[in-house]
Amino acid sequence: MEQIAYSAASGWLGSFWLLPTIPLASAAVLLLLGKRADRWGHWLGVLSVAASFVLGLTYFFTLRGLENRSGVEIKLWDYIGVGSFHVDMGLLFDPLSAMFVLLITGVGSLIHLYAVGYMEHDPGRRKFFGYFNLFIAAMLLLVLGNNYVMLYFGWEGVGLASYLLISFWYLRPSAATAGKKAFLMNRVGDAGFAIAIFLMFAYFGTVDYDKVFNSAGSLGHNAILWICLLLLLGAAGKSGQFPLQAWLPDAMEGPTPVSALIHAATMVTAGVYLIARSHPLFNASPDAQTVVVAVGALTLLIGCIIGCAKDDIKRVLAWSTVSQIGYMFLGVGLGGAAYGLALIHLLAHGFFKAGMFLGAGSVMHGMHDQTDIRRFGNLRKYMPITWITFGLGWLAIIGFPGLSGFFSKEPIIVAAFEREGWTAWLFGGAALLGAGLTAFYMTRLFWLTFHGPERWTEDIKKPHESPAVMTIPLILLAVGSVFAGWLLSTSVPDWLNPTFGTEQAEAEPVLSHSVITILSLVFTFVGAGLAIALFNRGTALAEQPANPLVTAARRNLYTDSFNEIVFEAPGRYLTRALVYLDNRGIDGLVNGLAAGVGGGSGRLRRAQTGFVRSYALSILGGAVLVVAATLAVRFG
Repeated sequence: MEQIAYSAASGWLGSFWLLPTIPLASAAVLLLLGKRADRWGHWLGVLSVAASFVLGLTYFFTLRGLENRSGVEIKLWDYIGVGSFHVDMGLLFDPLSAMFVLLITGVGSLIHLYAVGYMEHDPGRRKFFGYFNLFIAAMLLLVLGNNYVMLYFGWEGVGLASYLLISFWYLRPSAATAGKKAFLMNRVGDAGFAIAIFLMFAYFGTVDYDKVFNSAGSLGHNAILWICLLLLLGAAGKSGQFPLQAWLPDAMEGPTPVSALIHAATMVTAGVYLIARSHPLFNASPDAQTVVVAVGALTLLIGCIIGCAKDDIKRVLAWSTVSQIGYMFLGVGLGGAAYGLALIHLLAHGFFKAGMFLGAGSVMHGMHDQTDIRRFGNLRKYMPITWITFGLGWLAIIGFPGLSGFFSKEPIIVAAFEREGWTAWLFGGAALLGAGLTAFYMTRLFWLTFHGPERWTEDIKKPHESPAVMTIPLILLAVGSVFAGWLLSTSVPDWLNPTFGTEQAEAEPVLSHSVITILSLVFTFVGAGLAIALFNRGTALAEQPANPLVTAARRNLYTDSFNEIVFEAPGRYLTRALVYLDNRGIDGLVNGLAAGVGGGSGRLRRAQTGFVRSYALSILGGAVLVVAATLAVRFG
């Protein structure tokens, strides 16, 4: 193994290839040993991710202690060597990847521990943890790759593992369909990412980060714009952003720990990581940055509006994820100092959203797997730990002063108002409206679940709190929901300076910071107060006649119908037409030619009778025809 770009003082960092290797080896053991690992396999899965987290902390503090924190790169072996084009199998540990490593392995360890209790009675628990470890390994490879091809390997590995996890209960048609939907919609984004890599090779002759970024300024406007837009398409697919957001809520068909892992700390953040990692390319294309901002603003509103109308506890949280990732896209699209703001919100979101997803699983555990919030109520009396931890996550996500969301989301709203001209009002207004809607639908979710009258079904006698193996991760994540935002906001910007640079001038917002903060709090408290006023006494258990907006929100703003009409139905009819053309056209031509040759040869075969007189007559007939033709030519 060749090690480059680090000094003897940082030599310990040369072993950071262990980070993805440990969970990958654990996944191989769990999946290859089969039932022999059933008794202890789940603990191996937990310990492997915890070991990667401990190593990640060690590497993090080692990198932090170096005078030059630009990063450490190792080359494992040559992957492609054709002429002047070379792609290394290599890894990069720098401030950006270090942050993601700690998030993936730290929150991932807590989710793994929670899954031990949640999946206790599932006969496929060992296989589940094998897929879980495979997912973690692929995500670590994604953030540690030192070039776009290595990133793409992890990108596809995450897609495969997510398909296996979402459709884990594949005997349920809904789970199998959800897994297939996630896989196919991600392929659309992945195709865009792959084409972007091809364009990099065509224009730069390389896919290494440094060489691509150093040459970004030399490209023409259209070339860099198309590369960035294709990268954005890939990012939108993985992170569930418009127009590829429809798969994300359906991923709730997987076990709840999968929902927490995909929607909080790992897969949905991959798109944000891709844009942040590619920031020199996007900085060179202001038009592409504007598109990223527009996609983020539109998606955060779509997620909020649909979240207001959902009754499934996990689907409300899923659309909340769509919306919160929209805030992150808004941040990375704004550029400059907002790159760090987006990543602060990404890290803080990993704590409070993972805590709420695991809290939802705890509620389901005590309510016989029911998910309809209209049939909950007063659960704070029976599940106090889940109530408190979920409540802290709720306060964090709505941006309550002093909690994580206030320190992470509020600065993004301010940054949106720093754009020039009318776009500041457009995108800043969208961010403010999103804050109010978030407070409304998250308060509705929290209040209908833990407050108000009891509305349980007859089969539930008395809900119960989850065991310690499930509540301990909830408590630890709740601590992060309270303190992570403040801690991150004071440390992350300086930590990321080697990656994004220190020259991040901030424009003057069209409104003062204090006015924006006051407006944000007003929107938040109005949204939360309205939800409490409407749902303090519960809600109707049966479907009620709804206005057009509620109907549209319940049907996901008709995005699924749009995809079915515009893409699925034409594709289905095109497939049928091609099958018909193949059967009746191409196959018909080939089969008809074969039938003609066969029929003709059969008729010719009948002339071969074996009688000499028949052959003599044939020769005579042929001779007569030849003579007749000769005379016709001679005297004609």
